[in-house]
Amino acid sequence: MEAFSDMKAPTFVFDFQQIAQLVRETAQKEGTVTASDRQVRDYYEQPNVQLLWVDRAGVDCRADSLLAHLHQVGDIGFSEQAFFVDDIERDMQLLRQLQFTEGNGDINHVAARLDYHLTKACLRYAYGYRYGFINPSRIFNHLDEEEKTETSRNIVRYRGLFDVDMEQVPADYHLSVFSKIQHDSIAQYLNTIEPQNKFYHRLKNMLKDAATDEQRQRIICNMERTRWRLHHPIPETGKHIIVNLPAYHLYAYGDDSLLHMRVVCGAWKTKTPLLTSEVEWMEVNPQWIIPQSILEKDVVRHVGDSAYFARNNYSIYERVTNKQMEIGEVTRSMLLSGKYRVAQKSGDDNSLGRIVFRFKNKFSVFLHYTSSPSVFKRDSRSISHGCVRVERPFELANYVLDQPDEWLLDRIRISMGLRAETDRGRQYLRTHQDEDDHKLIGYVPVKPHVPLYIIYFTLWPDENGALQTWPDIYGYDKVVLQHLKPYLL
Repeated sequence: MEAFSDMKAPTFVFDFQQIAQLVRETAQKEGTVTASDRQVRDYYEQPNVQLLWVDRAGVDCRADSLLAHLHQVGDIGFSEQAFFVDDIERDMQLLRQLQFTEGNGDINHVAARLDYHLTKACLRYAYGYRYGFINPSRIFNHLDEEEKTETSRNIVRYRGLFDVDMEQVPADYHLSVFSKIQHDSIAQYLNTIEPQNKFYHRLKNMLKDAATDEQRQRIICNMERTRWRLHHPIPETGKHIIVNLPAYHLYAYGDDSLLHMRVVCGAWKTKTPLLTSEVEWMEVNPQWIIPQSILEKDVVRHVGDSAYFARNNYSIYERVTNKQMEIGEVTRSMLLSGKYRVAQKSGDDNSLGRIVFRFKNKFSVFLHYTSSPSVFKRDSRSISHGCVRVERPFELANYVLDQPDEWLLDRIRISMGLRAETDRGRQYLRTHQDEDDHKLIGYVPVKPHVPLYIIYFTLWPDENGALQTWPDIYGYDKVVLQHLKPYLL
């Protein structure tokens, strides 16, 4: 090599100390837009940072493999510009052909830009394809401020709208991607992270033929929702219930059957949250414990009005002792203290109707019937306080039970005020005809539990499997689009 030393040109010599300084300056100058961008910035701001893509030989096939993936982002409706494709291709060409000019910068400036943009693009791609390009939990749980009450005048609270059991980005995910870059396995990894579910690819194919911007945007929004990886994905077989809010519809799937019905969901100010859970038990003729938020907003102004409480079959109880209070004894401050609960007596006039389907969730919402069944005839059915009202509750009860015997079903029917279908049930009604209300059963366990998914898709198959367009009832498509904006340049 000594014999060739006089051919050495300073123009083509890397100064890795200078490159490290230049890449830090690039990271600080460009700023951050996404969570992955912040990880890239923090990495390159470290002292003695190690370059990920550029070495003494320049750049190798790892960069070409990444570029091949970046050229495909148009297939999901995104812009190559959001992944710096032009900048990367320009600087790769300059470095490989040693074409450095005053306008493009010397070899060290080119190397710094290239390493930074390759890493930034790679992390944007890896984060988005693997976990989704936006974080729905953070976005939707900081979307709607709750109305201020007398007990929270100076506190900003947000209404919980999202509790889906999904995979979250690990705190060290960027280090895992960096390791794959350094050990030449990034190409293999990028080949594996795109969602594989059928609905995602169905939407991806639809995007190719979208005729209008509105159609494209709707498809892009729903594709993003399919990138949110559930810990327990919607199964293709077995019992499970899907409530798609924009469709105002419930779909109860079996191995070879489908029960579907209309539903009522939360109004704009009291949106039904998106969640995953399991139906664990039913209550027939439930008592309605009024949530504190509804109590503070609607009930507290009627304190002392015995006629109001009687008209609605409301009673007040001390929480600790379960002692029923006289309406006239309870003051406004007592009711707002949280030490008392207001409950509505079970029966036909109960807001929950004759049956409620319970499942664990942090929002105190559930599936139930209603005392006003005429609401199911409406086209727009977002009017509840957040719970989901179901049109055909007995059929749903029959569905969630595992091979119920006829007497169990008849006890549920009779307790709901429906006609008996068995001889035993009819005999019971004949011998108890003087009774106004028959409550043969209350708590009914659901074993095995039935998976439940309350979702929000404005493109989703109907009961016949035909893909339908549903209204954006809560404006969530607009929210998703707004947060996808950095990728839609």
